[in-house]
Amino acid sequence: MAISFIRVDDRMIHGQTCTRWALEYPCDGLIAVNDAAAKNPVLKSAYKSASGKKTFVWGIEEFKEKTEKVLKSKDNYFLITKNPIDMEKILVGQGLKCGVDTVIIGPCNDRPGTTKLGNNQSITQEEAQALENIMQAGFEVEFALLKEEAIGNWKKFRGQFGFN
Repeated sequence: MAISFIRVDDRMIHGQTCTRWALEYPCDGLIAVNDAAAKNPVLKSAYKSASGKKTFVWGIEEFKEKTEKVLKSKDNYFLITKNPIDMEKILVGQGLKCGVDTVIIGPCNDRPGTTKLGNNQSITQEEAQALENIMQAGFEVEFALLKEEAIGNWKKFRGQFGFN
């Protein structure tokens, strides 16, 4: 297995959270996929130093180009995007199949135009559509800042966004 864990987290890489989730899922390194972060040397450097693990910060296209290499790796990686829309581009648009069928939705800050689902877990209608598409592609979508703080599966919340 090369990808051991899939997460959406608006902070992307956060030492404490990565350390905590690594207890549940084996992890040799992190792959953060976000176009803006990949183009920003300061942000890229900050993310690379945040976890103490081997860390890659790639844009969507760069991840697409390197997917086969990642999937063939002997190392286990967390795949993290900053938002559900980027994750949809990978899981649905690219059709990534990596043996992991659950996507964990972590912090999504309260912002204008969002619906609050739980503590620090708010999503827009566009993000809801991305989550719906991810679920329809065969993935479970769980909302959990940390494993013991899970607030439920996407199926519990999707009605709030007009999906039935």
